[in-house]
Amino acid sequence: MPNVAVLDMTGTKVDEINLADSIFGIEPNAAVMHEVVVNYLANQRQGTQSTLTRAEVRGGGRKPWRQKGTGHARQGSTRSPQWRHGGVVFAPKPRDYSYNVNKKVKRLAMKSAFSTKASENDIIVIDAIALEEYKTKTIVKMLSAVGSEKKALIVLPEVNSKVIKSAANIPGVKTAQVNELNVYDMLNADKLIIVKDAVSKIEEVYA
Repeated sequence: MPNVAVLDMTGTKVDEINLADSIFGIEPNAAVMHEVVVNYLANQRQGTQSTLTRAEVRGGGRKPWRQKGTGHARQGSTRSPQWRHGGVVFAPKPRDYSYNVNKKVKRLAMKSAFSTKASENDIIVIDAIALEEYKTKTIVKMLSAVGSEKKALIVLPEVNSKVIKSAANIPGVKTAQVNELNVYDMLNADKLIIVKDAVSKIEEVYA
């Protein structure tokens, strides 16, 4: 069982916690994590790009010159793709890039991501994050105290608007509740900062 120190907001060790081997101690499956990350990024695509084909570009109805005898290559329209202001070959059109991944694959990918972070000592457990007001400086100070001054993902047990909004404008810092976690954000973060109450929820969900 991975054993992790529990810190307070000043970076002082106040307790220790044992993380479940079934979630934080498995052999990470890199192929599955890659599959789920690719799926997540595909599902984020808007798919609203659109350019005009030669049939959709305005003009070009008249043949620019006669078929033979000019010395030029034969042309039927000034809106062919090789012409300036012509249409686009195989023009991208609005489409849906999203697709589904098997639930068991997603679950294995999440466990693999948790285990990867645990094996690299990139999981920091915080006793609690208590803010009396919306204050970005407090979150910055806490991150510095616990040794996470780069990209970090703060995992909360429930919605805490003060923490979420206070961390929102810190570059590289994201917040998420247990039910919002995804493999991409976890692997993209240098440190995974989990509130102690969220650990039990994670173990309950992914056990």
